[in-house]
Amino acid sequence: MNLAYVHLLLNHLPILGTLIALGLFLVSLVANQDDLKQVSLVLFSLIALVAIPTYMSGSGAEELIKDSPDVSMAVIETHQGAALVAFIFMEITGAVSVLGLWRFSRTVKNPWLSGPARLNLLAVLLLASVTAGLMAIAGNTGGEIRHPEILSQQESTSVVGNAGSKLILSIHHFVIDSSMWVWPILEDLHFIGLILLLGAIGVVNLRVLGFLKQLPVGPLHRFIPWGIAGFGINVITGFLFYLGMPGFYNMNFVFQLKMFTILLAGATLLLFYCTSTFRKLGELGPGEDAPPFAKFIAVTSIVLWLAVIVLGRYIPFGEVT
Repeated sequence: MNLAYVHLLLNHLPILGTLIALGLFLVSLVANQDDLKQVSLVLFSLIALVAIPTYMSGSGAEELIKDSPDVSMAVIETHQGAALVAFIFMEITGAVSVLGLWRFSRTVKNPWLSGPARLNLLAVLLLASVTAGLMAIAGNTGGEIRHPEILSQQESTSVVGNAGSKLILSIHHFVIDSSMWVWPILEDLHFIGLILLLGAIGVVNLRVLGFLKQLPVGPLHRFIPWGIAGFGINVITGFLFYLGMPGFYNMNFVFQLKMFTILLAGATLLLFYCTSTFRKLGELGPGEDAPPFAKFIAVTSIVLWLAVIVLGRYIPFGEVT
């Protein structure tokens, strides 16, 4: 797979998507529209998912153009650094948005009137505003790679890019060179995150499919934050793995397939369990059957996460030579 094409296909989505989602979010706050708030938070969360392959494909694109005579490595490194900082803030924004969606999905009346809910909205607003600015900087530095005529010397760009570049080097040193125990510990944390994710989501999915029918569905929804926490642990540890050995993962077809599967599974988790779609399902009492569509989503979720596990085990054998 040519990662340069993937990067060109995706790199505008986090930038434009963040601006669009932020605009919708501002409108929802001014107009006090709960449904529009939910849509905005869903968009932030989806953009955070899309940002993962967008950032990772950038390193593959670098490998293809770094030897070109008309390309400056200094500009590439500045863009990488700016993109990393923007990516980190985008993921934090997405995580806070998911938390807000989970609260929204559990509350029927006036879901945004409580103190924690308002604090969540304020946090999303601040984070999204900062992220939008960082995304603009990352996009600008990316454009400078192939268009030196627009090369700028803005202090904000150099500060963000240089800080991100130093962070990349620090993370690489931490993961690979600092200690022989770092990689095994990260693997342990990765497995713990996977256990939390599959345990929490698995219990709910099994109940939806008709197992454990003596349990009502609503209380099981409280397990979802544990699954989200596990997913967050996996994203963090997986990203550290990637920054430690980007060349290996860029040329690994199994890893690329795993990333695509994670995007599908993450979107399924987000759209089904963290929106008002789950409310009707949460009303099911002991002994009641879930609707066919809910069962289809549950089966899809289980299959996708099992596929993620299998693909993860085959990553060491998937490098393209």
